[in-house]
Amino acid sequence: MAGTARGADDTGSAPFTVALLQLTGHGADQVANLVRGEAACREAALMGADLALFPEMWNIGYTSFCATGEPSTNIWKYPSRWANGGATAIVDPVAREEWSARAIERDDPFVRHFRDLARELDMAIAVTYLESWPGAPRNSVSIIDRTGEIVLTYAKVHTCDFDPLEASLTPGDAFPVVILETATGPVRVGAMICFDREYPESARCLMVGGAEVILTPNACVLEANRIGQFRARAYENMVGVAMANYAAPVQNGHSVAFDPIAFEDDGRSRDTLIIEAGEAEGVVLARFDLAQMRDYRQREVWGDAFRRPHRYGALVEDAAIGPFARVDAGGTPYDRIRR
Repeated sequence: MAGTARGADDTGSAPFTVALLQLTGHGADQVANLVRGEAACREAALMGADLALFPEMWNIGYTSFCATGEPSTNIWKYPSRWANGGATAIVDPVAREEWSARAIERDDPFVRHFRDLARELDMAIAVTYLESWPGAPRNSVSIIDRTGEIVLTYAKVHTCDFDPLEASLTPGDAFPVVILETATGPVRVGAMICFDREYPESARCLMVGGAEVILTPNACVLEANRIGQFRARAYENMVGVAMANYAAPVQNGHSVAFDPIAFEDDGRSRDTLIIEAGEAEGVVLARFDLAQMRDYRQREVWGDAFRRPHRYGALVEDAAIGPFARVDAGGTPYDRIRR
């Protein structure tokens, strides 16, 4: 796979190595996705990874219940298109019910298989799936440690509620952080999923919670603006970030990772890119030098060092201002508090 990499092990300490599993998937064929996912994890282990990271909602390949070409995701863009208080995407309720039925529990054989695999490979695995949940399923990732235990399950908080698919999900309600024990030592990790990374609050909550590396399963086109935005999340929070996306032609690949070390000791600017893949399917490694990162976090001014959270009250107000008042996928005014 094409990609640009820079070694992160500059101090002689062992890095924390994340394998970005840039795969194409087999749609809703969960058995085929399990087989392909296992092969990718085995490849990652042979490459020396501490953790393998899947793209978003891997068990069903981020498949939708919306027909191709259906006018489902454009009604939110232009208020002039909203008729009689809103527009409504055409959704087949039977197809949506069939899609929801593909949701799995955390103890489903699919998840248990990757728990057993993590134990066998002595490698952590961050596996993604449509998770069964009361009322409506969740878009989730479970981080399995190298002993096969689930140490963290995170559900996407910022569901894309302008789209019928994600408007049919139950959003997550927190950004947990966990200490992951690896063969090279402990590291504090958390997760955000796809659209989460487009809000600075997601990474900020994880930073405040103590995260050193943020894992990001993804399922959308990664172009210069989104990649630049992801770089900023690392820089402003002094955390490492690693994102695994679907390969072309499902998406466009470009799985990417950044460390937070924006400046050398002498003040010179430094490129924080660790790895950016091309578009093809494959496994690429992102190596985070934790010793360097921890030293940088101790001495630089970003992250939580000089914030003034007591001045941020407007960030938790519930009123959408100006052009940001929108409708959801059902064509009704979007209720942020309800979601």
